[in-house]
Amino acid sequence: MRYRDRGQAGRLLAEEVAKAGPVAPVVLALPRGGVPVANEISVSLDCPLDVLVARKLGVPWQPELGMGAIAEGEVKVLNADLIKRLRLTEDEVETVRKLEDVELRRRAGVYRSGGERLPVTGATAIIVDDGLATGFTAAAGVASARRAGADQVWMAVPVGPPDTVDWLGELADNIICPLMPRFFEAVGMWYDDFDQTTDDEVVGLLEARR
Repeated sequence: MRYRDRGQAGRLLAEEVAKAGPVAPVVLALPRGGVPVANEISVSLDCPLDVLVARKLGVPWQPELGMGAIAEGEVKVLNADLIKRLRLTEDEVETVRKLEDVELRRRAGVYRSGGERLPVTGATAIIVDDGLATGFTAAAGVASARRAGADQVWMAVPVGPPDTVDWLGELADNIICPLMPRFFEAVGMWYDDFDQTTDDEVVGLLEARR
């Protein structure tokens, strides 16, 4: 099984989410790639859509290697084992966190056109991405939604490795992931079209759902 693109993945995922029957849902997309997927769920459930901005914390000398993530609401989730193995100091981690926090705030302002986060108090916050890899960005998103007062926090993704799905299932109240390949490698492998989502696309989809 492969997905044609993020739109198709979102429509298929929306069917699974609807079957689970979320109460008072609010869909929160992890930008950028999660927004087209989340938009389909928001349309299907006829519920609000917002972004939940999170940023990977990359190892200083190898930025593509994540040592954790941050998310809105001053949330930080760290890969303690990796940090210990690489002998990273608290100052090194904090330097990266501060840099990513600046970018997080900038993106939040751009995506919401300067507006505020949608309230999720008492709602079922459904966090959506286009796929999982290590899961630390998603874990930061779950913690952010809980801190914002969501009654339930769900995770919905089209594809992810089984071990990451299991781990996030312990953090979220529910996780929906239709495709969990044993040999995963990368999210993009499971899409025919995995072109990068642009900031303009994100803003356009959010404005259309407001």
